[in-house]
Formats: sequence, structure tokens, C-alpha cells
Amino acid sequence: MTNSFDEQHPDQKSKITRRTFIERTTKVAGLSLGLTFINPMSSLDVLADSGKKMSRKKPILVFPIVSDVHMNETSDQTFNKFKETLKQLNQLVPKQDAFAVVGDLTDNGLVPEYEKFKTAYEANKQSKAVSLIAIGNHDYWNGLPEADAQKRFLEVTKTPAIYYHKIIKGYHFIVLGTEDGVTEGTFSVKQIKWMSEKLKQAHTDDPKKPIFVFHHQPIKDTMYGSEWGFTANRDLFYDTLKKYPQVITFSGHTHYPLDDPRIIHQKDFTTIGTSTGAYLWLDAGRIQGEVPEGADILNQALIVEVYENQVIIKRRDIHNYDWTGEPFEISVPADKNSFKYTDARKDKKPPFFTNDAMLSIANDMTTATSLSIMFTQAKDNLLVHDYKVIVTNLETKEVAKEYLGFSEFYKDPVPNPLILNLEGLAPSTTYDIEVFALDAYGNISTNSIKAIGRTKKGKPIKITFSKEKVSGIEETLDVVVEGVRAPKSDWVGLYEVNENPGEVESIWWQYTEVSGGTCKFTYNPKNNVNAARYKQGSTYKMVYFYGSGYDAVASATFKVE
Repeated sequence: MTNSFDEQHPDQKSKITRRTFIERTTKVAGLSLGLTFINPMSSLDVLADSGKKMSRKKPILVFPIVSDVHMNETSDQTFNKFKETLKQLNQLVPKQDAFAVVGDLTDNGLVPEYEKFKTAYEANKQSKAVSLIAIGNHDYWNGLPEADAQKRFLEVTKTPAIYYHKIIKGYHFIVLGTEDGVTEGTFSVKQIKWMSEKLKQAHTDDPKKPIFVFHHQPIKDTMYGSEWGFTANRDLFYDTLKKYPQVITFSGHTHYPLDDPRIIHQKDFTTIGTSTGAYLWLDAGRIQGEVPEGADILNQALIVEVYENQVIIKRRDIHNYDWTGEPFEISVPADKNSFKYTDARKDKKPPFFTNDAMLSIANDMTTATSLSIMFTQAKDNLLVHDYKVIVTNLETKEVAKEYLGFSEFYKDPVPNPLILNLEGLAPSTTYDIEVFALDAYGNISTNSIKAIGRTKKGKPIKITFSKEKVSGIEETLDVVVEGVRAPKSDWVGLYEVNENPGEVESIWWQYTEVSGGTCKFTYNPKNNVNAARYKQGSTYKMVYFYGSGYDAVASATFKVE
């Protein structure tokens, strides 16, 4: 079995009709509190158009891109979403030159999952569109040796190799393949050298034309979400590409939404994330968690139009039958000095709360250890991404908690007012609550909104062990957690006493099961996921977390003798 391939595709005639695309200038309208506001952008099923003369011309080349469709053996949810994606993209781009899928076709690389992908794709794929399909880490998760997992992928997708090169209408397309099931991705020196040869070939053919590169995992430290990118051979990979500013890379894996303007990044070349057709994933450290409630609704795609002197990339909300954000415009031929999507982007305008913005306490949702706040969303010229919430104990005058919460910009419509639940507070305590808005670039609002709230009477959450010391690393420990809420993705994790959750993995963890405000279970060291860190003579802390993040609300320690 070969692992690289080249193919020259003959010219195809391309035609695309478009109606006017109404640009989305804001995602939320700040109106009076107590109402649910709809997105001002209506759901129009029309073709993309940037509204500029250049985009009204006929593109030389056009192709959609999807990623992370995650066919599942036991559920048809992603299967049905993928069929809708293909159907909608066919309506938007009736004559495609190519169609790209940037990895994770399946959840586990199983035959029934591949069959679902094949059924949907072959029934809806345009006959003249060249398939550009990359393998992802999930496509290896079938228990097969890597070579056999690759063979299964190649047989189903009919791709010539794990990494390969095609020329379509005179433009070069380089498809790379992660070489194993490692989550962060593996691209060998051999594959990177092969890529180098193809880049040279493309540059020699025409140094002014863009070169399109596809790979599942992103290059670490580039665009939004690239903290999930690969580290092995990362610098060699990057330095190979940086010689060619005309390169545009498309990567999946992160499931980060296209709504965020940082999804595109330019420095030495251009990198773009491709979102997902399965479920949303987001930045860590927010109240809603990395996989917030309703995350499985997300379904997005890109549409790339290539013109003589620019490439236009449009972001499609498949799930909302609409567009999100303005199209990205990349000048051709590429010039680093004219890159507009760099770290030093011009946007320095902070978000702001309007004069009639309000913040109040949702008393019916208040508990002994939490306050729920409801407030008017702030405004920004691009995107309000987060809210910083500072909670001060009015009795001690000390800051009790600081929270970050998403604006829920990823929802359609964006909720306004927004409700955030502030967990981990003390019972019968009065707090001053102040909210600031942040945009995608970290600009923070100069004004804020405030309110005062008081938690209800009650006991704080308490963790009790059947013993404070255990004899050896095999002894079990009975645990009782009192005063907890009904679980909302709540969990318990074990750490060395001096370690900070989130900075290191837990030694052991489990979701909670609660009955009458009490959670009872037996901790068994045999179930440790990081067993080597559980040692005699060490002290450990068990931490109770609210939600899917690291919002710690209680902890207790025990020692292994």
C-alpha cells in the first residue's frame, strides 16, 4: 500500500449563480430585559455573496469544505445532519469543482459508520466534483493495526493514499493524513518532506496562485482552537509551509465554531479551521463548559471561491440555514505585508453595554450555594465572546469568586437576555455582582453592569471519607458528598494535594449520581486512569466540580500510608 499519490485532474467548466448576501453586522440586538430576542439576520437560503463587485464575478474555482462529521454506529443524528449538509451545499454551489472532508468521518472507524458516510456521500456528491478526503484520529479508533485502519479508510473513500496531491483547474491541492490515532496528530518527517516537494512543484508551476493544503489536526499556535494542534514535528511542518505565503491550510479536529473571527489566522501563510458537522467544542474555563448544553446542534461548512486576484471563504451555518460573519478575503498573489488576519489585527474596539442594559438576580433559580444572573447582552463591532463576572462578599469586602462565561455566540438566535449560573458560593451570604464584556480579542468593556444578590439558607457542600488514611494503594474508600445539586455534568476528580485541576489530568474521576442532595460512592484505586501518580506516603485531594469544566465547589484530603 502506498502512502502518497499525485493526480492531475482535467479542467472542468464551472458556473455558479448567486443572489445578494445580506451581511450580518451584529449578532444580538440589546433590547429591554425580560424578553428573548431573535437574531436580526433572517434565515435566507441563498448563495453566498460578499456584496462587493469582485464576488459578483464568476469564480475560476469553487469548492465546499466540511469536517468532523463523526458517523456513529448506534445513532443516526450525525448521519442525518451530514445528508442535510450535502443537500444544502448542493443548493448553494450547484456546480462544484471539488469537495473536501477534513478528517473524522467516523466516531470509531467502524464498518457500519463508514457505510453511513458512504451512503450519504455517494448519494449526494456531484459527479464532477473531485473528492478531497483526509483521515482523522477517530478513524483509527477501531482497534485495528494502523495499516489496517488506513486500508479500511482508503477502500471506503476511494482515496489513492493517506496523503496525496491533485491539480484541479491548474490549482494545487495537497491532502495530508495523520498517521495514527493519537489525538493531537502525527505527521512524520517523511510525509513533511513529501509535502515540501509538492509545494515546490506548485510554486514552480505558478508562484502567484494559492496552494490549498488539508490536514485534520491544526498546527499548534496558529488560529482559534489550535491549542489542540500537534507538537511532534510541528516546527518542521510550519517551517516547510512558511516559505510559501500563498499557502492556505484547512484543518478540523477542534470542533470550534466558525463564528469566531479568530478561526482564520495569517502570519507566514494562512490557516483556517473548518468547524464540525457533529458537535460543538469550545475554550476551557467558562461557566457553560467546553461542550455546553445543546452542543450537538452545531453544523457548519466553508465555501471557497477562487478568483484571479483573491480567494473568498464564506462561513455557512448549515443548522441555521444562514451565514455567520463576513466572508474572509485573501489577496492573490499572497503578500505577507498585506495579510489582514494577523495577531495584530486592527480591531481594538472593546464591547460595551448600552445605557439601558440591565442586570438582575433570577431569584427562583437561587440556591444556598449559587446565584443565577440575567442581563442584557453587550454589543461589539465583531463579536462579544465572553463575560467576566466578579463576585464580592459585601460583608468581608473581598472578592469571593471570578467567573468567565460565554456570551453563547454559538447559538442561533443568540440568547438576550443571557442567564449565567454562578456556583460555589456560601449560604446566607450577600454578594455584589459586577459584569464586564470581552470580545474575541480580549478587549474588555470600559463600562459594566451591577446587581446585589443573596444566597439562600443552607449547608455548604461537604465531602466526608470513611477514613482519613488508607493502607496502601489498593484499599478502597467510601465517600459521601452532602448538599449537592442534581447533577448537570457534575463530576469528582482525584489529584495530588498540591496540583491544580486543569493544569494536570486527574488521577481518577467519575460523574456524580445524586439522591436527595447526597452523592455516595466507593473510590477504588484500581480504576485510576493515571495509576503511576497514586503512591504510598502521599496525600491526595478529592474535588467536586460543577459542570464539565473545573469549577471546584468542594474538596477534602486523605493520605495513603
